[in-house]
Amino acid sequence: MAVTDSTDTAPIPTPPGWPLVGNAFDMDRELPLRGFQGFAEKYGEIYRLHLPFGSPLFVSSHSLVHEVCDEKRFRKPVAGALNEIRHGVHDGLFTAREGEPNWGIAHRILMPAFGPASIQGMFTEMHEIASQLALKWARHGEDAPIMVTDDFTRLTLDTLALCTMDFRFNSYYHDELHPFIAAMGDFLTESGTRASRPSFMSILYKKETRKYFRDIEVLRQTAQSVLDTRRKRPAGRKDLVSAMLDGVDPKTGQKLSDSSIIDNLITFLIAGHETTSGLLSFAFCLLIKHPEAYRKAQAEVDSVVGKGPIKVEHMNKLPYIAAVLRETLRLCPTIPFIARQAREDTVIGGKYSVKKDEFLICILAQSHLDPKVYGKTAKEFDPERMLDGNFERLTTEFPDCWKPFGTGMRACIGRPFAWQEAVLVMAMLLQNFNFALDDPTYELQYKQTLTTKPKNFYMRASLRDGMTATELEHRLAGGFQSTAGSKAKTKGTSAAAQTETKPMSIYYGSNTGTCESLAQRLATTAASHGFAATVVEPMDEATDKLPMDRPVVIITASFEGQPPDNAAQFCGWLERLSADELSGVSYSVFGCGHHDWNQTFHRVPTLVDGTMSERGATRICDMGLTDVADGDMFTNFEQWEDDVFWPAIEAKYGTTATGAGNDDAPSDSLDVQFSSPRSSTLRQDVKEATVVDEKVLTTAAAPTKKHIEIQLPDGMSYKVGDYLAVLPVNSKASIDRVIRQFGLSWDSHITIASDRWTALPTATPVPVYDVLGSYVELSQPATKRGILRLADAAKDDATKQHVRQLAGDSYPSEISLKRTSILDLLEQFPSISLPFGAFLSLLPPIRPRQYSISSSPLVTPTRATLTYSLLSARSLSRPATHTHTGVATAYLAALSASDKLLVSVRPTHTAFSLPEDAENTPLICVAAGSGLAPFRGFVQERAALVAASQGKKRLATALLFFGCRGPEMDDLYRDEFDAWQRAAVVDVRRAFSRQTGIDEAHGCRHAQDRVWRDREEVKALWERGARVYVCGSRAFGDNVKRVVGRVVLGEEAGEEEIAEWYKGVRNERYAIDVFE
Repeated sequence: MAVTDSTDTAPIPTPPGWPLVGNAFDMDRELPLRGFQGFAEKYGEIYRLHLPFGSPLFVSSHSLVHEVCDEKRFRKPVAGALNEIRHGVHDGLFTAREGEPNWGIAHRILMPAFGPASIQGMFTEMHEIASQLALKWARHGEDAPIMVTDDFTRLTLDTLALCTMDFRFNSYYHDELHPFIAAMGDFLTESGTRASRPSFMSILYKKETRKYFRDIEVLRQTAQSVLDTRRKRPAGRKDLVSAMLDGVDPKTGQKLSDSSIIDNLITFLIAGHETTSGLLSFAFCLLIKHPEAYRKAQAEVDSVVGKGPIKVEHMNKLPYIAAVLRETLRLCPTIPFIARQAREDTVIGGKYSVKKDEFLICILAQSHLDPKVYGKTAKEFDPERMLDGNFERLTTEFPDCWKPFGTGMRACIGRPFAWQEAVLVMAMLLQNFNFALDDPTYELQYKQTLTTKPKNFYMRASLRDGMTATELEHRLAGGFQSTAGSKAKTKGTSAAAQTETKPMSIYYGSNTGTCESLAQRLATTAASHGFAATVVEPMDEATDKLPMDRPVVIITASFEGQPPDNAAQFCGWLERLSADELSGVSYSVFGCGHHDWNQTFHRVPTLVDGTMSERGATRICDMGLTDVADGDMFTNFEQWEDDVFWPAIEAKYGTTATGAGNDDAPSDSLDVQFSSPRSSTLRQDVKEATVVDEKVLTTAAAPTKKHIEIQLPDGMSYKVGDYLAVLPVNSKASIDRVIRQFGLSWDSHITIASDRWTALPTATPVPVYDVLGSYVELSQPATKRGILRLADAAKDDATKQHVRQLAGDSYPSEISLKRTSILDLLEQFPSISLPFGAFLSLLPPIRPRQYSISSSPLVTPTRATLTYSLLSARSLSRPATHTHTGVATAYLAALSASDKLLVSVRPTHTAFSLPEDAENTPLICVAAGSGLAPFRGFVQERAALVAASQGKKRLATALLFFGCRGPEMDDLYRDEFDAWQRAAVVDVRRAFSRQTGIDEAHGCRHAQDRVWRDREEVKALWERGARVYVCGSRAFGDNVKRVVGRVVLGEEAGEEEIAEWYKGVRNERYAIDVFE
């Protein structure tokens, strides 16, 4: 139970703490911002923490932040890390205390140096440093990962030093940074550390203290040398140094002392480089993650600047770039807090008492997300809201709603400098490069020191317009003439094109891994048709650089009609083409989709196929399509390959498929050598997590459903409604079947060599158990091509004929429906003699499985829970001897506390998330079985919000319709939901399909039956703006949709009327999450 301050007005929430240390142990030491925002989510717009250095108040709503920004009632205190920084810069502009005279003198002298004319005069030198960065990226090439924050820090520091004091750090010309930079970084880090520990403990840190003051000496000596050099050799420049040396305070007539000049030189280098580098890093991360905004930003640069050099007059003609920067600073303020101090006893918010001299921390990172200002999309990246007209309206209607540069007279004096630099760098880089994430699965993480930056953010840059680095150098200097038209036709050629094989580029758009797996299979089979897949990459890698010297294959899915995450940038680029820019490109498209989303079924592959043709590209063959709901995507893909794609390729390029009798043909299997060393390779798109707890949720009378709690890897976070992707390992039983089938030893190691692309580890000894467990799908239904390969390996004609029939008319009933795998067939037909390498080559790479997270991060932000059904049934292909188990659920079920597993968080890409306005938006949730998972997270989050407000927060009604077998069988989390129901967080309405006659079910056997029984309440909530969420199987989702449609439209509503209604509310007020 939280304790509160006793005041004459409203109590201020305080998280429960410990004697002496208070809330110190509740602090997030890696990322304090995350902890402070978490408290704000739980305790509301104001709360107090008891910490070793005091008991400050934290405010996070726009209204309270606006109030404490009133200079007449509150002032800027110099405390915490700022107070420690005074050891190095004394009473510089950002660390001076109120009333210290040097602040006023310096401020009045330096303001003209940051006026519009002065800033424009620095443009040439800004352009020079930005050009150094651009040329570095161009010369390193498109395959080199860029450590974004590091390169932008070098940029901003070099720019500040050159423009303001005519000093060159030359950071891009040395691997080792200038000693000043290292000393400054250590000084800032230690200042923050010193501020977080009680002063009496400093005696225990003598070594750190000595290093701290040595760093200060390096900073001050460097600044003194800059000053001495300028005095010896006056440059005639009007920059910051000359202003400080020659300027006279118009009010006092005083000049700055040398000590004050040094204080402020260091201050500008510290304050200016960290914040701007963080801004640019966040901006590029957000743009790459939001392809439509990326497209608009790049299109604006192309329209305003064109292909020539960027000039100072362009700076005010890029309103969308400015909006991107504003929106970036709103979502990711590099200074996420500002401190305030009450001048007198006062009351804020009309009800919270604040004492004189009491400290308040404004959490700007939270107040910038206030839905009362920014609406229900407050947490989304939307640069349009920050375009000039709307930005002016917002800041007029809601003063102080955007505060990234501080407040009042003590706000950032260097804002015009930082803004021009950021706009210039954004424009230059977008004009000349296309950018993509180095890791397509990267989700934004934060690193916090005195400022915030993205953590572990790497991207790659590829030159646009077919340029070389040398041509970029000429363009930046104003002398470039594009020769891209002639270069594009030879761009991308490789050694493979000059050998007997021809090059092929394969691009995929994939969130779940299916299309990536299909791309890998195509790359593997290309060699047997005379091609080498020299490129197998996400579609975004092909943006603005589709090759013209080879066939291009695009394999992509649609997600609710939208491109996959790693294809969105490519699709946006494709849609903005307007002429025949793709003339000379030869392409084929294969598309995946799910017929549950029938309005947008195959929208993206159809868009890609049609648009490429309209823009001049040549279609090699008809587009191939598959419905993943049928489970035959691999077979459908192979059939398209064999019947459509490869015949068209051979006709166009004159190649011939290499047959089994050709001694020179690439091997159809993998060359495997057995050895003893132990080593293995892990996947890179997932990280290691730890099982905390697991338990069975059902009784023996019902199919098993389990709960597992997982400690997430450092830096991995989630939102309620997100998914956790788990990379499984095949079961021991399945691996043992393979071991027996091929007569292998359990401790055998294999070394794989292949003359074609493969997803398996090659050229290194790997345990066979590791390969079979971690790299391939053993239970995937056999494809028709795989079956025909088995038929060829059969020793007798009867078996050959029988197996070939399975690849024909018998395939749907005997293979697809029964999920008969290659291993099943080998066991069923002993006369098939297949080498182990050939067996591996027939198996697709293992893929992660996604599960809805069944917890809320407000309870334990570093842990997530999953709720799942254990799939285990008699095998349909061999019911007498075999059991079919789900690969991932069997893997999860075998885990125990402390076991490790590989996971990644996948954000929900639908409307399946809680509404922002929880107090006024009712919820109607409908689930069956383990479909309850996301709703446990929903309700847990609602309960945490209510608890944090000490029961004062009143949430809108939430109805949860839940269907299961019975209360004594599988009524999942019954105790938890009963407690939440008593707390009025949720109202659960149950239906029991097996244990009938129980009063609380009111005769309802299924969740949709209970919805219909309570239809008057459901309709009333719908009319009050309720949102509907449904989670369960496809059939369950269809049944619920019909019932809810009849509730809303009337009992006589037909299928067509309901379908039309659903089309209008889908993903706005009606969200579904279905699973197979």
